[in-house]
Amino acid sequence: MTTQKKMRVMIAEDEDHVRRLIRALLLKMNCEVVGEVNNGMDAVEMFKQLKPHMLLLDINMPLKSGKEALAEIRRRYQNAFIIMLTSLSDTETIEDCIKLGASGFIRKDVPLDEMQIIIRQTWKTYKESML
Repeated sequence: MTTQKKMRVMIAEDEDHVRRLIRALLLKMNCEVVGEVNNGMDAVEMFKQLKPHMLLLDINMPLKSGKEALAEIRRRYQNAFIIMLTSLSDTETIEDCIKLGASGFIRKDVPLDEMQIIIRQTWKTYKESML
């Protein structure tokens, strides 16, 4: 019998209630939440230390934007799996993030079951691209 290794996930989100909601969803999905931060600068530093399988990264954060954190992490870790979180419907910002290497994005206002589907599908697509 093999045990499936839990996906190690880090959350970078400046709104505490959103972070709690995402943490609860990830735990329900049987993920291990290895770290949580509330600004982009700490997101970069914690990512370097923890090297999680997945980073859920808010676009609008203090000290360093999610876009800046994304670019910095992807420069150092080309295979980093990062899904951007956004409350924006600004397609230009989302397209910029995809160009910078984000694996996908999730609008924070989607229902939780849909958020779960997006995370699973994006992860599956990412894993297949690594083969």
